[in-house]
Amino acid sequence: MEHSAAETSAPTARTGAAETVMVELGDRRYPVHVGPALLARAGELVRPLLARPHTAVVTDETVAALHLERLQASLAATGISAEVIIVPPGEQSKSFAALERVCDSLLGAAIERRDHVIALGGGVIGDLVGFAAAILRRGVRFIQVPTTLLAQVDSSVGGKTGINVRHGKNLIGAFHQPDMVLADTSLLDTLPTREFRAGYAEVVKYGLLGDAAFFRWLDAHHEAIAAQDGPERWQAVATCCRAKAAIVAEDEFETGRRALLNLGHTFGHALEAATGYSSRLIHGEAVAIGMALAFRFSERLGLCSPGTATEVIRHLAAVGLPTTLGQIDGSLPDAKGLVAFMRQDKKAVAGKLTFILVRGIGEAFVSRDVDDAAVEAFLAEELAAR
Repeated sequence: MEHSAAETSAPTARTGAAETVMVELGDRRYPVHVGPALLARAGELVRPLLARPHTAVVTDETVAALHLERLQASLAATGISAEVIIVPPGEQSKSFAALERVCDSLLGAAIERRDHVIALGGGVIGDLVGFAAAILRRGVRFIQVPTTLLAQVDSSVGGKTGINVRHGKNLIGAFHQPDMVLADTSLLDTLPTREFRAGYAEVVKYGLLGDAAFFRWLDAHHEAIAAQDGPERWQAVATCCRAKAAIVAEDEFETGRRALLNLGHTFGHALEAATGYSSRLIHGEAVAIGMALAFRFSERLGLCSPGTATEVIRHLAAVGLPTTLGQIDGSLPDAKGLVAFMRQDKKAVAGKLTFILVRGIGEAFVSRDVDDAAVEAFLAEELAAR
């Protein structure tokens, strides 16, 4: 069984440097605003959504120090009061303990079902807050204000929310769409280099899974995207959001084509679990290695022509991303242990692993008939090369 990728588009509107991409989900359709200096406009953009001029902002300690004051000022300028909830930074906050604390704080702040919660932060905050919103009072509304490249191009759009458990990543969660995404690209200037590079893995993913022309454009412009907040960065983020929006509109609950967005993630999530969701390997780095493995494995299976993986790996390495298991510090489980982590993948069906494989750059497809022994043998070779 397979679902092929193709170049996608979604409705957009542009005003100056800003662009609005619509996620078309009927009466739950919502805008994704992309561009510079949007945080200063948060109040005017958010106010029309609110049933009353009151909200709660959930963020982490790092983001709060950088961006919270400006968001509060923008909200206050339009008469919106905001409760603030701050959690520790990092993947460890995608936990039951953090979820309980956020829900308790939101209830303590008297957030009602018709109110909105604002998630100000990266993918961890977006996933945690989105899940809290999904279950609080059986569902309150929320707004994503992503502050990392990874969150702006991927996790903030599409309604996937959740937390991690010892069995694997994002295994407890819900589909819960935001009412708006506010992707201020100028916020990315505050990202550490490692975080920006990790987010770039999700950018190039869109080219690799279904848009070879975008991959070639990235090959020519990745330095400009990283260097400063300018037209190349705006275009890259908006292109990813258009692709994500179109796929989500077609397959909201990941029953088919949306699974293509997990290119590199079956391998990557297993590696994150194997490294304890720690700073040894952050999500985008795991995805980069996972994509390299997916292309190498596809070559091994004879699905794509020799040299395809080399081209992908060259690009990932050029932007400073890891591409091999040998670049992960510390020990890893053996091949059988890594496959065991993969079996906890949410996309597994009847105990069979689901892989996103490729026939070439921009030609990804979903496969549910990969032999487990072939995966284990491939990983054993990769581990032996460390």
